[in-house]
Amino acid sequence: IQVYFIDNDDYFTKRLMANDENGEEYEDNGERSIFFARGVLETIKKLHWTPDIIHCQGWIGNIVPYYVKTAYKDEPSFANTKIITSLFGNGLKKDIEKTFGLEFKDAHSDILKNYNDKFDFTEFEKLAIDYSDGVIEAGPGVNQQLVEYTKSKGIPFMSQAAATELDVDAYDNFYDSILE
Repeated sequence: IQVYFIDNDDYFTKRLMANDENGEEYEDNGERSIFFARGVLETIKKLHWTPDIIHCQGWIGNIVPYYVKTAYKDEPSFANTKIITSLFGNGLKKDIEKTFGLEFKDAHSDILKNYNDKFDFTEFEKLAIDYSDGVIEAGPGVNQQLVEYTKSKGIPFMSQAAATELDVDAYDNFYDSILE
C-alpha cells in the first residue's frame, strides 16, 4: 500500500489535529481544511488517478465535496467521481470565519450566503452534505439536525450509529448504490 502525506510547516508541523495542547481550537482551521483539500485534489490530478469515490471523514475534509463539484468539475480525474461524507459526533466548537479563503477557480465564497451568518461546525457540515452524493452517520452522537438535513435533501444516507464494529458489507453495498 502506498501512503501519501499532505504536509505544511505552518499548518501541521508541531500541531495536534484541531486543538492546541491547551484544548483551544486553532484559529486557522478553515484555512487548514482548504490547504488539505487542495493538496489532496491536486495530488490526485498530478498522479492521474481517477477515483470512483472520495470518502471524506472529519472536519478537515469538509471542503472537498464543494471543491470537487465546483473548482474541479471540469477535471478529467473527477468527471465521474462520487463523494461520500461521513458525519461523526465530534467536531469543531468555534465558528469558522466565512472569509476563510474559499475562493478557487469556480469555487466562490458567495455560496456561503446560503448558510447562516454564524458559520459554525453545523453549517460547515451542511456545506459538505450539499455537495456530497451520499452521507454516512458514522457513529453515535451525530448532530441529528444534520441527519434530518441530509434526509430532507434526498441525499442517499446510511446510518452506522448503532454499529459496534465496522460493517464492511454495509459500506460496500452503500458504495455500490452510489455508483449505480
